Amino acid sequence: MKRYLADAIREDLREKMVFLGGPRQVGKSTLALSLIPGADETHPAYLSWDVPEHQRLLVKGGLPGGQRTLVLDEIHKYKHWRNLVKGLYDRHKSHTQFLITGSARLDHYRRGGDSLQGRYHYYRLHPLSLHELNHDPRPTDLDTLLRFGGFPEPFVKQDVRHWRRWQRERTSRVIQEDLISLESVRDVSQLQLLAHILPERVGSILSIANLRQDLSVAFETADKWIGIFENLYYCFRIMPYGLPHLRAVKKERKLYLWDWSLCENAAARFENLVASHLLKYCHFIEDTLGDEMSLRFLRDTVGREIDFVVLRNDKPEFAVECKTGERALSRNIIYFAQRTAIPRFYQVHLRAGGADTEWMDHKARILPFVKLAKELRL
Repeated sequence: MKRYLADAIREDLREKMVFLGGPRQVGKSTLALSLIPGADETHPAYLSWDVPEHQRLLVKGGLPGGQRTLVLDEIHKYKHWRNLVKGLYDRHKSHTQFLITGSARLDHYRRGGDSLQGRYHYYRLHPLSLHELNHDPRPTDLDTLLRFGGFPEPFVKQDVRHWRRWQRERTSRVIQEDLISLESVRDVSQLQLLAHILPERVGSILSIANLRQDLSVAFETADKWIGIFENLYYCFRIMPYGLPHLRAVKKERKLYLWDWSLCENAAARFENLVASHLLKYCHFIEDTLGDEMSLRFLRDTVGREIDFVVLRNDKPEFAVECKTGERALSRNIIYFAQRTAIPRFYQVHLRAGGADTEWMDHKARILPFVKLAKELRL
């Protein structure tokens, strides 16, 4: 399967390095190797920091000969990776393209060293989505995504037993390998507990105070651990869209997972899937076009809420409200449509052949999520 970032990365490699971040096992290495004809993990152009021989070669400043494009995988685990990459690029950029991949935020794990400003473009690879799977999404695609998630391996296998084993192994590797190699954390068992707790918080305002009580740790520790999981692409939080004249909530944040299949609650799973599709939409525009995108939610102090608001360059582009079934237009949409500058509201549901209704007076439309994904290329 050709991934949605392939063409953009290939184009950018002609002028700069490309950094490719994203969750573990989302397909970064596969995408990177697909840009080198006939390459696999044994190809000389692929160098992984997890392979001791590759470590020794890179630390000495060596590179395999005769390779136009080089993939440096997980190199951010090296303490001085920025100096190393800068030196390699500055010496070889006239005849070598560098693609740096990692299962953590490469823009966060700088670990000191020289600045790489102006030397790279940064992309974030997301799980599979409806538009990436099929430009004319089918109902079965949505069913499969909801059940097995958007990570390529379990999605392709579509086997419950395999999915369960894959989930357990992936979570273990995120904590036992990625986290420990990048962060100074002693109590690994508490982080495993946190990973187990987070799916229950999806779609809700995340209370760090409540979380610290469940984990029996200090407030600052719980907040730091959530930040670590965000940096490792395990979860993400979205900020409120604050409107002072509406007495809107301004500080609380809502939590979602990069792998929505971990949510047992059907409504939370659907909301998380929609959140992930919208975040992918925002990141793709940011990474390829340079516009400043933001995914928010809208909630006032009375509790009226719209699940998502997408902003482009600080201006609202559209809002989305999630409903598992077909229902009348949400009262919250009617309320906020009259009081905000949001130009368009979508109320999405799961029934692919269900209602598609326009409400012109409220700038709103009720439609299947599959249709919205096709129209907005989500």
